[in-house]
Amino acid sequence: MGLALDYMPRYTIEDYKLWEGEWELIEGIPYAMTPSPFGVHQAVMMEIGRQISNQLEGCSLCFVYPELDWIIDEHTVVRPDLMVVCKKIKEHLKEPPQVAIEVVSSSTASKDEIVKFYLYEKEGVDYYMLVYPELRKARIFQLKDGKFQKVFDGENGVFEFNLKGRCKLSIDFSKVWQKI
Repeated sequence: MGLALDYMPRYTIEDYKLWEGEWELIEGIPYAMTPSPFGVHQAVMMEIGRQISNQLEGCSLCFVYPELDWIIDEHTVVRPDLMVVCKKIKEHLKEPPQVAIEVVSSSTASKDEIVKFYLYEKEGVDYYMLVYPELRKARIFQLKDGKFQKVFDGENGVFEFNLKGRCKLSIDFSKVWQKI
């Protein structure tokens, strides 16, 4: 199998721009984002986005973006379900967000829990949140000394993010699960 991996095609952002459908490109490897997410996934994503957006109304520095391309380099473009970024973005993000959020399904679990976990850690994302609608559970990791450390793992409760002194926001998970 090593030989196949050695000669596996490695794609670039220029290839990515030509593809039809929804894709992510991670270190030159394409990942299809089809079929589209189920209603439960979208409801959870929207509730979290709503909570964040409402809290950021008083913060002119930080914004929540759903499904925005984050162009990391020539071989990597990802699209987290939600990102919190402390600057306005006109087209695509080109630096790490403060918060990256993925709503995990059985078809995306290994990519979200392993591939993106290490990618986001390596790229310096301050917080990475994995949300599991089927389990009504969330896990939040904070970057400390270059490594993600788990700072929340539960079904209910409120977690507060401190966006490097810019803004604070929290997620009330009991309200998230009410939507599904």
